[in-house]
Amino acid sequence: MRGGDDAEGIRTTCPYCGVGCGLIARNTADGEVRIVPDPAHPSNFGRLCSKGAALGETLATDDRLLYPEIGEERVSWDTALQAVATGFSRVIAEHGPEAVAFYVSGQLLTEDYYVANKLMKGFIGCANIDTNSRLCMSSAVIGHKRAFGADTVPGCYEDLELADLVVLCGSNAAWCHPVLYQRMMKAREDGAMRIVVIDPRRTATAEGADLHLPLAPGTDTVLWNGLLNYLRDNGRADFAFLDRHCSGFGAALDAARRSAPSIPAVATICGLEETDVAEFYRLFAATERVVSAYSQGVNQSSAGSDKVNAIINCHLLTGRVGRPGMGPLSLTGQPNAMGGREVGGLATTLAAHLDLADARHRELVAGFWKAPRVASRPGYKAVELFEAVAQGRVKAVWIMATNPVVSLPNADRVIEALQRCDLVVVSDCTRRTDTTRYANIRLPALTWGEKDGTATNSERRISRQRAFLAPPGEARPDWWIVSEVAKRMGYTEAFRYHGPHEIFDEHARLSAFDNDGQRDFDLGGLIGMDRAAYDTLSPVQWPINGGNPEGRSRLFTDGIFYTPDRKARLVPIEPRAPANPTCEDYPLVLNTGRVRDHWHTMTRTAKSVRLSQHTGEPYIEVHPRDAAAHGVQDDALAEVSSRWGTMLGRVRVSEGVRPGQVFVPMHWNEQFARRARIDAVVNPVVDPLSGEPEFKHTPVRLDPFPVAWYGFVIASRPLAEIVADYVTVIPGRRAYRYEIAGATAAREWTAWSRALLGHATASDREWLEYSDTAGGAYRAACLDAGRLEACLFVSRTHALPARDWLLSLFERDTLSDSERRHLLAGRAADRSLDASRVVCACFNVSEEAIKTLVRSGAARDVGDIGDRLKAGTNCGSCIPELRQLLAAATRE
Repeated sequence: MRGGDDAEGIRTTCPYCGVGCGLIARNTADGEVRIVPDPAHPSNFGRLCSKGAALGETLATDDRLLYPEIGEERVSWDTALQAVATGFSRVIAEHGPEAVAFYVSGQLLTEDYYVANKLMKGFIGCANIDTNSRLCMSSAVIGHKRAFGADTVPGCYEDLELADLVVLCGSNAAWCHPVLYQRMMKAREDGAMRIVVIDPRRTATAEGADLHLPLAPGTDTVLWNGLLNYLRDNGRADFAFLDRHCSGFGAALDAARRSAPSIPAVATICGLEETDVAEFYRLFAATERVVSAYSQGVNQSSAGSDKVNAIINCHLLTGRVGRPGMGPLSLTGQPNAMGGREVGGLATTLAAHLDLADARHRELVAGFWKAPRVASRPGYKAVELFEAVAQGRVKAVWIMATNPVVSLPNADRVIEALQRCDLVVVSDCTRRTDTTRYANIRLPALTWGEKDGTATNSERRISRQRAFLAPPGEARPDWWIVSEVAKRMGYTEAFRYHGPHEIFDEHARLSAFDNDGQRDFDLGGLIGMDRAAYDTLSPVQWPINGGNPEGRSRLFTDGIFYTPDRKARLVPIEPRAPANPTCEDYPLVLNTGRVRDHWHTMTRTAKSVRLSQHTGEPYIEVHPRDAAAHGVQDDALAEVSSRWGTMLGRVRVSEGVRPGQVFVPMHWNEQFARRARIDAVVNPVVDPLSGEPEFKHTPVRLDPFPVAWYGFVIASRPLAEIVADYVTVIPGRRAYRYEIAGATAAREWTAWSRALLGHATASDREWLEYSDTAGGAYRAACLDAGRLEACLFVSRTHALPARDWLLSLFERDTLSDSERRHLLAGRAADRSLDASRVVCACFNVSEEAIKTLVRSGAARDVGDIGDRLKAGTNCGSCIPELRQLLAAATRE
């Protein structure tokens, strides 16, 4: 497949998850950008998820950081860059290089990552550069290095289609990696594949599984140790492979025997049915081609590294690695988490998969870079980095393309740290995030659509991300910003780049430098590309060298690994309980994760109206038993509290959550929801090896929030700050919806609403109003020349009218007489006209449209719904919900 610009448009790569889907961007005659999947890209072959499909709707520049700023004052680039260089140089001169730090991101391209790592580790001479990828996949890095001797992903996506059994552990792939999930589903339709899901929650992925194991939180290592023990006892150990290619299997087997001696013991510890454990073990033992894919549910744990190795142990014991359709597969969360690992973006690594602890590797890098002082020891990992800032050990920090005030655990402590820090520099594309508000210097960076470089996906595939939009304002590439600061710090010759192609060539040359096959990462075959060759680079999997000129899909096919003795290691795993157990004050376990259509802290996805329609509010999912025990009700508000913080959200009572657990999505920030930053609640304990936080296990308390009134506002324009205890804003096509609630007694609603909705200063507008003081109800609407401008509904309970019909009225230029009469009732006279929430974000298909189709008898299965409404035919992440609606409508 040829890359670059052609008659079809600009080929580029999606900026969301680690699948790394290929896209084609087409500029239309009306000035819009149309994003379509690239049918030739080997990651997605023309598939696309709801987030990727909506990328064209996220390109508005209204909230962009367009110019450098110091404080609140716009300054020139030269002034800003010199201020950063002078500030960092001053701190280094007064306190040493350990007093400065970079915190970077999997949203950076490889070239950006490379330059930042080179400046910090090679020229400042300190390893205090870490990445938000530490929060999602650093446990996988440790697992790979312990087992294989290097951070090597052995397999590829094709293995998910060739396997006869796919085990998804801690992965809600239907929502988080939907394109890969659809590739699996298609393969299952065409063959005899079975799917096992291991997850405490009954997620959308679990709904489509052949077997779901809802294990107790923190018991993964027991389950996998039990499998290792079972495989040995049932004659499935490949001792010929073990003898030739592995070490440590005796100790690993002994540890498994001690901790998981039998299926009944495993079932008891994991809180599972014995029959389900037995069936999983039987399937794994009897199936040669098995892929075990794991993601954040495994990695984000104080024992995440051990969980990864417990999985890998089972594949090594049976020799199921390096062959088609089998092996462990880490599904990364961010688009370029792998690229960051390649260039040493973690505080514990060097570029090109070289080892910071190895003196020979440090010398190699120093010689290649001609660096004056290569870091000699690991730097601060993400959580400890901001603790070092809070304690004054780090006095200057540069944050690039990430939002740690929302995404780090114990996030309120991050705020304290930034408030105390002498110098906070933030490079970002968005001017107002929860983090940029604490910056002394803000630097405008390019974002997706404007950036030019490479990214590496979960299967080691390097793809080009190409610009198809002009830079807005004075925004610049991250690599350029870092290089210009480096020059002003005195390192001009080492950072004299004229484009990302030169950085990539240096990156490739370092990977091949003194590499005689002892190292896994090798881009030697890509050395020497000029700008034209770089621009047309096709997706390719490393290693790319003399032995693999076209790249390589699988590694370890020869049983040769990257350890000193060239053998893989089975690691003995002694299960450890989560670091912070529940207690009387905090009796529940908090589990955090993602929703289907939003991404990270919503700075991009919230711009797309359709992506906010499926899940518009932060929520707290809780089992009915715990809801009753803690006095919370479905759709009411509640607080989740820990020793570290408190979060406020809408309650969802669901049997999909295990008793004793609550689940809260991680996306909402202060721009979109008040007091909804769930990571302020998450405990900051980390895996002692990887430094990855325990996002899946925080002891919490659940309490009903004392609400005196509930309400919502819908307005055709953004409103000034609403004074209320709970406020969530949900952008719509023609209107903004605000869900609100207050703990104090009802106010004088007429004056409050007129001031809020703008009626007080516009006497020519029409005002409709209904008030029931005794019943605690108030409703008002403001119209201008017959067009609905805003409405407010208030009640003492959360039983308020559905919002969908009211939202549809904002699409009208003029309301009909019937619509005006029923406006304050909050519903149409003809209930069939009521709109309903969106289920399929790809094609904007509503719940009511699906139900109507099913009731008519025209849809008997999900395929029929897709044929008639297109729902579920793109990314497929709504298919589990389509099945639920189909079953419910059929029962009516």
